[in-house]
Amino acid sequence: MNISEVARASGLSARMIRHYEQIGLLPEVARSAAGYREYSDNELHSLRFIQHARSLGFSMEQIAQLLALWQNRQRSSGEVKQLVQGHLQELEQKIRDLQAMHDTLAQLASCCHGDSRPECPIIDSLANSSASE
Repeated sequence: MNISEVARASGLSARMIRHYEQIGLLPEVARSAAGYREYSDNELHSLRFIQHARSLGFSMEQIAQLLALWQNRQRSSGEVKQLVQGHLQELEQKIRDLQAMHDTLAQLASCCHGDSRPECPIIDSLANSSASE
């Protein structure tokens, strides 16, 4: 397959595929005599793996680790689980952080009249926060 065909089949853009190759997430692929990349089913499967891992929020470093574990038939499932549990903890912290932002913004929005008056508790809160930092 050429890059546009593998891009279509993997759900990734050709640009992202080239990027993954450039950063070493995907090994360099074979090239035709004319210099065009030629992808096999193995590369397609790896690209789909990467795309799915990305959709679950894994970082590039984590995806590289997952790919290495996936390709290592001697791996222990404990290694995989440990990596996933670390990612879960990161996600849980992000959820807590987002919930705190949501609660603060909801509180500020409820205090603002949203009318033609210039007084605005949202602006006041933002100004007071940045002055104290």
